[in-house]
Parts: sequence; C-alpha cells; structure tokens
Amino acid sequence: MVREWDPRTASSDEITSLLGTLNAVLAADLPQDPPWRESSLREYLSEVMPGERRISWIAQAEPGDDGTPGEVVGHVQVLLLGGIGVLEVLVHPSARRTGLGRTLVRLAARRVWDEGFQSIGVEVVGDTPAVAFYESLGFTREYVETRSVLDLTTVEWPALAEMATGVGAGYHLEFWPGGPPDELIEAYARAKAEVRDVDDGELRPSSYDPQRLRDSLDTLHRRGMQPYIVLALHEQSGEVAGLTEVVVPAQHPTRADQYDTIVVQDHRGYGIDRAIKARMLMELRSAEPGLVEVQTWNAQANEAMLKVNAELGYRPDRDWCEYSVDVAELVHRLDPPATRSDGPAH
Repeated sequence: MVREWDPRTASSDEITSLLGTLNAVLAADLPQDPPWRESSLREYLSEVMPGERRISWIAQAEPGDDGTPGEVVGHVQVLLLGGIGVLEVLVHPSARRTGLGRTLVRLAARRVWDEGFQSIGVEVVGDTPAVAFYESLGFTREYVETRSVLDLTTVEWPALAEMATGVGAGYHLEFWPGGPPDELIEAYARAKAEVRDVDDGELRPSSYDPQRLRDSLDTLHRRGMQPYIVLALHEQSGEVAGLTEVVVPAQHPTRADQYDTIVVQDHRGYGIDRAIKARMLMELRSAEPGLVEVQTWNAQANEAMLKVNAELGYRPDRDWCEYSVDVAELVHRLDPPATRSDGPAH
C-alpha cells in the first residue's frame, strides 16, 4: 500500500519503521556509514525553509494477521524549491526489484508535473544500485563531487593545533557555535556570495542573502542539526575573509557534515582555508566529545581544497553525483497513457 504521508502527523510507529528501512538501506549500500537515530527524525523530515515545500509518500507491507499496520518498506519525498523538485527515494533491500522504486518515483514525478515544475534532481551515491536505477529512468548525470571522511581517532592533535594558528598577520579566527551573531550576518552573507557563480551543484543551494541565512540557521536548529561556524576576520576592515561551517545532526551525531568552506578572493594566499578548518576540528573536539568522524564533499576540480583536506587527514570515500531529468519526459516514461493529461496544473 502506497499513500501520501505527512511526517508531522505520522504515528511514532511509522517514524520508527521508516528509520528501520533507512538503516537497512545504509547497511546494504553504505555499510561504513553510522546508523541513524530517531532523535529529531520527525523534524528532519518535515521542517523546510520559508517558501519551500516537502511532499512525502510511504509504502507499507500488508497488515499483520492481527490487523497491525505493515512495516514501512519504501519512502519518497520531493522538496520543491526554486525551479526544481529534489527527489529522495528509499526502498528496503527486501523490496527491491519489485517495481516499488518506479512506483514511488512515478508518484513524485506526477506531483512535480502537476505543480508546474520542469525538472527533477536527485543525489545519487556512486557504486550503489541507485546509479543504474536512475539512469534506466532517463536521469542524466550533471555534476560529481568526491565525499571524503576524516576519522577523528587518527588526528594528530598537536600538529592540528599548529595548523589552526597558521593564519597570516592581520587576520584572527572566531568560533561561533549555533551561528554567527547578527551583527556579522551581513558580512557573512557577502563572503558566502563569493561562490554564487561557481558551479557547485543546485540540489544543496547556499544562502547569500542575510535574511535567508538567518532562516537557514533557524531551519537547521528546528531540524535537530547543530551548526558550528569558524570565521576569519580581516582586522583592518572587519570583513569576513573566510568561513567554514560544520553541522552535527541529532540523527547521526557521531558523524558531522561539513558545509561551505569559503575564502574571499582578495584574502587568498594567507593560509586561511587550512587554519579555519583546523580550528573547527579543535573546537569540535571539545564541543562534541561523542563525534567520531566528519564528512565533506568537494568538486573534483577544487584541487586547493582537496589538498587542504588531505593535509588534515581526510580520505576520499565515494563519488556523490547529481542527476536530473525533464519532468515531462519522466512522466511520459512512467505514466500509463490513460492517466496522462495535456499539461501541468497551475
């Protein structure tokens, strides 16, 4: 049974069952990744930025003989943002090759079409069955990043402490758990705008507007995700010369996610990139004693940041690919002819 589903009003049993499917998928496809926890999972699935919407469906097995609901064996959600629908699909390994994945994608694609959107994007992890699945549906690879993982148990902390102080004269570093203070938000946004025109993928967009940055930080907190920020400040101008962001999710608190690391063009060449990332790791050691790993994603052409990560001890792990497809083409490929309409509703 497949039905539209709202995590905000879902039963605790459904959330727990979905978590079981998520962890079964991780165990099959990414066995080195830590299992997720139920902490703030409902909020993670439901909270979005202002102006964005998330629509979800679940697939449940047949009810038990005693009438108890069946386990959740599949889940699809589509996040509608900007001009694109971002898709996420989970199918329990025991339910794969049954057509369930295609059914879930068809439901999401039909809704995206009806909402008037023209394209769907999805993040696909390299060397998993998802690659062949999405390519069989007509999705095209648009962008590739390399995920790297740092095992904090292997870090040489004295050497890292030295790196954290290796910033050029005229700059100092500040650590802001939870996000920078409001008086720095505008300077923070200007620094983030440095990468506005860089092709760094569109499925995880950055925020360059001060209010959108405030909203983004607020959304992270509501989703159970604790942000940590290190800023490099130019002492003469007070401008943010560089920044790095790490988020520790309640859902997998032993592995943190590295978000943006940016050094403003005019301030490059002063060791800021390595210093801010080293300082972040030093601070996380105290702020998050249960943390074991940090994962980061970098464009394969970003040789400078890949070099910094290697110096810090990160090791390449997997390719992380963005795929996209024209919604009309996907709907026509998946929908039975009798269910098609002439165009999207507006």
